[in-house]
Amino acid sequence: MTPAALTLPTAEHAEEWVRTRAQEGIAAADELIGGLRETPPTEALAALRIWDEAALRLGNVAAMGSLYGNVHPDESVRSAAEKAEQDVMRLLTELSLDRGLYEVFSGLDASGLDEQASRLMTKVLADFTRAGVDQDDETRARITAISERLTEIDQEFGKVIRDDVRSIRVAPERLAGLPQDFLDAHPVDDEGLVTVTTDYPDAVPTRMFAHDQDVRRDMTLAFLDRGWPATDPLLREMFDLRHELAGLVGYSDWAAYDADVKMIKEGPAIPAFIDKISDAAAGPMERDLAILLERYRADHPDAERVLNFDASYYEELVRKEQYDVDSQRVRTYFAFDKVRQGLLEVTGRLFGLRYDRVTDANVWDPDVAAYDVVDLTDEDAFLGRIYLDLHPRAGKYKHAAQFTLADGVAGRQLPEGVLVCNFSRGLMEHDDVVTLFHEFGHLVHHVLGGHVEWARFAGVATEWDFVEAPSQMLEEWAWDADILSSFATDEAGEPIPTDLVEAMRRSDDFGKGYTARVQMFYAAMSYYFHVERPDDLTARMVELQEQYSAWPYLEGTHMFASFGHLGGYSSGYYTYMWSLVIAKDLFSAFDTGDLFDAAGTGVARRYRDRVLAPGGSKDAADLVADFLGRPYTFDAYAAWLAD
Repeated sequence: MTPAALTLPTAEHAEEWVRTRAQEGIAAADELIGGLRETPPTEALAALRIWDEAALRLGNVAAMGSLYGNVHPDESVRSAAEKAEQDVMRLLTELSLDRGLYEVFSGLDASGLDEQASRLMTKVLADFTRAGVDQDDETRARITAISERLTEIDQEFGKVIRDDVRSIRVAPERLAGLPQDFLDAHPVDDEGLVTVTTDYPDAVPTRMFAHDQDVRRDMTLAFLDRGWPATDPLLREMFDLRHELAGLVGYSDWAAYDADVKMIKEGPAIPAFIDKISDAAAGPMERDLAILLERYRADHPDAERVLNFDASYYEELVRKEQYDVDSQRVRTYFAFDKVRQGLLEVTGRLFGLRYDRVTDANVWDPDVAAYDVVDLTDEDAFLGRIYLDLHPRAGKYKHAAQFTLADGVAGRQLPEGVLVCNFSRGLMEHDDVVTLFHEFGHLVHHVLGGHVEWARFAGVATEWDFVEAPSQMLEEWAWDADILSSFATDEAGEPIPTDLVEAMRRSDDFGKGYTARVQMFYAAMSYYFHVERPDDLTARMVELQEQYSAWPYLEGTHMFASFGHLGGYSSGYYTYMWSLVIAKDLFSAFDTGDLFDAAGTGVARRYRDRVLAPGGSKDAADLVADFLGRPYTFDAYAAWLAD
């Protein structure tokens, strides 16, 4: 029997539902754990079943708390959700430090377990020791206090970023160069001015298209200063507490603690990887910067470097003048509704899925669309439910991410996931189309990987430095001319021309070296902030920007203050590039001449079955080797970067 999809509340009952679901989920987990503690099973498998069920119940509460805390329009609901997440994190910390529970598991005979159960037992025991269960009472009490405070800080950090929407007000004529649909959506107010916010649908096109350099500068200043100064003390406290926690459980620093459960394994390997990418990107960066600077000097003859707030604008000029790619023409082919439908059709064909719109589902905002996911390869089996929340609003998460609503476990619970983005309601930039494909890759991974035996291995529960690889690979389908022509049409219904897509691809390759270096600046910041814990985060950021980034520091800005990945990814922002290396290798198995027929050749099905469907039931390196027939290498990425 297939489990049913979760019934979400109506708006008027949302806060009550959040509180009740949290109370019931935590109570159910408490009861399970109480039984495990008081009358422990003599069989290892029985103990693991109870533990995994309790983890599933707590995971449901934490997922609901994280999602509703980041997306619900009602602040009281967001607060209740944040409280629920805090309660779960507190209980998880308590359980991880419970010596009695540890002794239950360490005293069991695991010799008769099958491969997956044995793997789970190994993980459970490692979780206890990694948490500090073997420390003395005073140390465990301090670990508990630190963990609770870190949860509070992370939530407050995210809240500040969500709520700190800044804006500039300018005379309408100063927005010359922006697309007409943008101008139509930004009317002049009673004082004769137009308000443009730092939300992505405003900030990105303003920096790309506004002819007025001062407008670009003012928008960049506002955008890069979000969160400042409120998050500065929060971040410094976060870094100090993480460092202390790592030391209490035997690690030299937080990066070493965090890396221990990732593919990279060791903290010092992170800066080594950052420098490896930086060195590989140096030549391509210098090549493209020279082209960009030459064009920049046509307007600014004395310039020594392209300034931060001018970079996007002059990149567009180079692409238009040297690659014959006009982004304003390109965006006429990407109406949001067509792109959303095209995404569903393309991924459905690729992975053997169908998405059935659920028109009567309760959702937290009218913009949210719900779909049931059906498996066309298995007699239309019901795989799970997804929600698409794709437009900005007040109080909502400001970036793009996949949130879990429910992890899927075979026969027990269906996977449900939510795509949270901030796209325009009208025409989209192609970069946003790529982002949508990327984030949807996480959603597909969550659903297809949500039919494993154990909750611990459900969905995207792989090593965190692999989790971006499937999404980065799916971006390739947003660059293929045949794929795009199936849904990217202009107002007259004409599909995007193949030669334009080919030019877009060539123009996108322009700047990939310095883009990689900017990513390494972010990665270095996330690493060194945790390892060094500088008193002056701004000063250290400026140093790292000068060392790695192509763009000079813009005086008076504090980009790190709204760099949300310092929360969830902590010292591991390198993972995006680590995953990209793997993604390029994964993609090498596909026929680039016929991506639409990938499913028919069996490559996509093999990829679905061997990389996505197993979830976290194998190590990521083994998943990749199962698909490629060999270990992954750096070669495909290096060749792409150098091309």
